[in-house]
Amino acid sequence: MKTTKPAIDPALVREIANLLSESDLTEIEVQHEDLRIRVVRAAPTVYAAPAPAYAAPAPVAAAPAASAAPVSADPAKHPGVVPSPMVGTAYLAPEPGARAFIEVGTVVKEGQTLLIVEAMKTMNAIPAPRAGTVTRILVNNGQPVEYGEPLVIVE
Repeated sequence: MKTTKPAIDPALVREIANLLSESDLTEIEVQHEDLRIRVVRAAPTVYAAPAPAYAAPAPVAAAPAASAAPVSADPAKHPGVVPSPMVGTAYLAPEPGARAFIEVGTVVKEGQTLLIVEAMKTMNAIPAPRAGTVTRILVNNGQPVEYGEPLVIVE
């Protein structure tokens, strides 16, 4: 009867962990004879967790936009709409606790970052397509967005 456990090679564990970090996998398990190694990466919700800490100002900034809603029944048809170029999560600030890129009433230049859409762990800056004034912010911080969904209106 065997009573000793097989030796775990630290280099093997590091190699498995590197495979995990270089791929989109969140878990790898290797078993060979009596040796079993399981490496698990924490869920990527860590970045989204701080969102409520600075999500509160978004409704305040969007509150004036709510009163302007009757002007245009469908924001997607507004000539100044900035649609989402991808599916992802919208963030109004560059990082948790930071000041938002824009607020209702902000005057923006063409190419200026309006917000960020995170897609596949990549932060994608959404630039203003034209110079103008932000009249409506149609998403909240940390909100999932779809391709083509209206994000902001710049007039």
